[in-house]
Amino acid sequence: MTVRGRVGVLLTCVVVAMVVALYAALRSPPPAPLPPAGSVHLGPEPGQDVAGYLASLPATRPPAGVVAPALVQFGPEQTPTAALAAVAGATPVTAVFRVEIPRVQTALRFEALEPGVPAATALDNARQRAAAAASTDAGRLTGRPQAVAAAEARDLAVAQCGCVLALVVDGDGAVLGQVADRAGVRALDAAPPGTTPRELALSPLLPGQTGRADPLPDDGVVAGS
Repeated sequence: MTVRGRVGVLLTCVVVAMVVALYAALRSPPPAPLPPAGSVHLGPEPGQDVAGYLASLPATRPPAGVVAPALVQFGPEQTPTAALAAVAGATPVTAVFRVEIPRVQTALRFEALEPGVPAATALDNARQRAAAAASTDAGRLTGRPQAVAAAEARDLAVAQCGCVLALVVDGDGAVLGQVADRAGVRALDAAPPGTTPRELALSPLLPGQTGRADPLPDDGVVAGS
């Protein structure tokens, strides 16, 4: 075969390959778009009546045999051991940590739990990450915010601190009903089945929010401020 002939064959192969690739692209459906981030809210809306919010929650639970994510909210904050005992039977996937200081607004620290790790280990690792984040905040802030973050870091550094405000769990409807009735659980707010972690927007009810879900006072004394 001549050089010109070989070049012609090569060009023909390239054209055929491009046509095949184009055909495959046209035949293949486009990838499904990612669900909107934060489109499913769990927790009370700002200013919402707390009694009304709590009364609405049983209707959010899926039926028995159907698994859905749910925000398990404690009141007051629990130790890691007590929090895990309260959600036994469900799978914890996210922890919300908060250090309680009377009449002081403290941070909500959201930490995903590592999959494939025993729940107690995953929750302890999450607590340590929350403590490290608080310590980092204390190092970059000044004045009262610095004192608040430093106090949070000290409490979160304690292995059995009473600082687990909420857990997001995956659970069957029957299990979620049991969790909702356990000691220490103030509220269980379930998302629709199939909701992904990316879609969740979390705003747990705070122990001090008893009438309305309004901001708490921030006039208390913080050690070191």
